[in-house]
Amino acid sequence: MDAARRIEDALQAALATAGGPGGPPRLAAAMRDAVFPGGARVRSRLTLAVAQACGDDAPEVSDAAAAAIEILHCASLVHDDLPCFDDAPIRRGKPSVHAAFGQPLAVLAGDALIVLAFETIACGASRRPGRIGRLVSTIGAAVGAPHGICAGQAWECEPSVPLALYQQAKTGALFAAATAAGAAACGRSGDAWRPLGLQLGEAFQVADDIRDVYCTAEDLGKPINRDAALGRPNAAAAMGLPEAILHLKRLLASAVDSIPPCPGADDLRRLIVAQTATFLPKELALKAA
Repeated sequence: MDAARRIEDALQAALATAGGPGGPPRLAAAMRDAVFPGGARVRSRLTLAVAQACGDDAPEVSDAAAAAIEILHCASLVHDDLPCFDDAPIRRGKPSVHAAFGQPLAVLAGDALIVLAFETIACGASRRPGRIGRLVSTIGAAVGAPHGICAGQAWECEPSVPLALYQQAKTGALFAAATAAGAAACGRSGDAWRPLGLQLGEAFQVADDIRDVYCTAEDLGKPINRDAALGRPNAAAAMGLPEAILHLKRLLASAVDSIPPCPGADDLRRLIVAQTATFLPKELALKAA
């Protein structure tokens, strides 16, 4: 089974538990709306890619880890779109969760998705209990404080925002967890895999900054120029398009070079090069060449 099918099947199974009988149907609907249809599933694909490079000896564990990473990413988008933060009416080309279901259910859906992510790990790794602790601590650190997604969102509430810390927390933390969790799902230490995730996360954020400044809302399926409107740091705005793309290329090259020794290292390098080529529209990359 290919990675995309594994991820979607694991997500469907996880969301089915949240929509079980006796629960509030609109909460279950809001949670599903946040997860399906998905975006590129970049983070969860990365988790499975690392697991496969490390041998993928327990696919049920790596599937659960990938699903948990994706669920947490979706939860962060639900909260990020709320009126108290970005006030974004559109996400992935359709109404954001708060626009479709109202703010109270959006808050609850995001919270419930965070809990569901850890429930997914516990259930998926039940036959490998020795791996649960490392997975929970790895992924938990990427969500909370002081360096996780919540911290990244909280930086937006500070009077000054250091770009590096902001990007590492808001984007890099979950990418680092994605690579570390892929290794941990196979019983390996995830520490050696964190640099790969951090650099890919920073590269993804730079690409996102470029798209925010230079693409259209139709291209992205969400509003553009949000960083400028909300007074947030943006690497592309600060560097200009040619320098930002050069910085992106350096980050991607460094990320590929950081892959630790593993049975599938060569295949993983090729996969990352192919996947990261889609970070920017071709027309935009050619424009800056």
